[in-house]
Amino acid sequence: MKRIVVLGAGESGAGAAVLAKKEGFDVFVSDMSAIKPKYIEWLDSHQIEWESGQHTEEKILNADEIIKSPGIPDTAPIIKKLKAQGTSIISEIEFAARYTNAKMICITGSNGKTTTTTLIHHILQDAGFDVGLAGNIGHSLALQVAETPHEYYVIELSSFQLDNMYDFRADIAVLMNITPDHLDRYDNCMQNYVDSKMRITQNQTEADAFIYWDGDPIITKELAKYDLKAKLCPFSDIKRDGLAGYTENGEYILEYPTPFNMEQESLSLRGRHNVYNSLAAGLAAHIAGVKDDTLRKCLGNFPGVEHRLEKICTVGGITYVNDSKATNVDACWYALESMTQPTVLILGGVDKGNDYSQIYDLVKEKCIGIVYMGVDNKKLHDCFDGFGIPTRDTQSMKDAMAACKELAKDGSTVLLSPCCASFDLFKNMEDRGEQFKEIALNS
Repeated sequence: MKRIVVLGAGESGAGAAVLAKKEGFDVFVSDMSAIKPKYIEWLDSHQIEWESGQHTEEKILNADEIIKSPGIPDTAPIIKKLKAQGTSIISEIEFAARYTNAKMICITGSNGKTTTTTLIHHILQDAGFDVGLAGNIGHSLALQVAETPHEYYVIELSSFQLDNMYDFRADIAVLMNITPDHLDRYDNCMQNYVDSKMRITQNQTEADAFIYWDGDPIITKELAKYDLKAKLCPFSDIKRDGLAGYTENGEYILEYPTPFNMEQESLSLRGRHNVYNSLAAGLAAHIAGVKDDTLRKCLGNFPGVEHRLEKICTVGGITYVNDSKATNVDACWYALESMTQPTVLILGGVDKGNDYSQIYDLVKEKCIGIVYMGVDNKKLHDCFDGFGIPTRDTQSMKDAMAACKELAKDGSTVLLSPCCASFDLFKNMEDRGEQFKEIALNS
């Protein structure tokens, strides 16, 4: 019996273990951290052996194949040992795809992928497709394949997941953009990160589609290196020949696979970045076969994504906007660009090799205050203290919100758009956003 070892027992790992067990493998699960009770229940109910708080090498190094959580870096000692002995290491998505013939609509990018993924799923679900939501959001693809299979899956893919995908093929691949992010995981080499993102196109055939932002200089440069067989479907907010989707004179227009248009003003998502998200999602849904009337309705009624430019409330003349998903500088740029009121900006967390110079001009133009929130704010002080904008130094959301209230004025906005990962002060990005929302609603 072939032995599968799953490293990491979160949503993806526990789901992969259940599928592996169903397919008749000898399965062992190991997690260096504590496993959540929900996932322990999954494993126990399927009689899957597991351990937490350690990696027992004799139970791992004898694996025929490893399914690795995307959160585990290649620098982890156990991964180094597995690689040294030549053990195959794959992702949960790669493993799950072996056991389904479903159509795969896959989305990646440095920014916008969660909104785009959720919008595509919203459209397909409303259109009556048998569709699952998986990857970085939704439920484990492997668990769905094992227990609640669908005909279509809409999958948000991180660069970490793509790194361990080899034979997987996307029927429709979407690449939103490529900007610096997670460089600490890529030897601080941008090309390594770029190569990871471009893996979204691997194994595509003439029957498939590749949707991408035509205005991204990195994607344009990279395309020249690849002999892609898929139908190329570029989009932009500026019309030019060869685009599959664009906006012009207040109209949202798709040219492929058949002509479609609607008033841009009717789109539910606002801001330039959301024009890109809506074009990418519209193209993916249109190519998948969604009818015009459903597409028009869903592009107009999509409620948006939690923690992404989420307007929480207006209290005492101050508007609070939760953009906790902005874990890199480019995402913060789009958030600031959309601000129409004087803004107090909350920045900080675990820096991932950020170049803050990208937002200097917008900070000077839009911000009336900056609140630093992190264990180590030195880099932020070095970058922004010279702007003549009032700043405050904080190490908790409670203190940060108190500082924002001090700096804000009637008719201004408090924007949480941190540019950084959340793990220094919070459990995760969602925890950071929830704390922001709770304090704002009770202010």
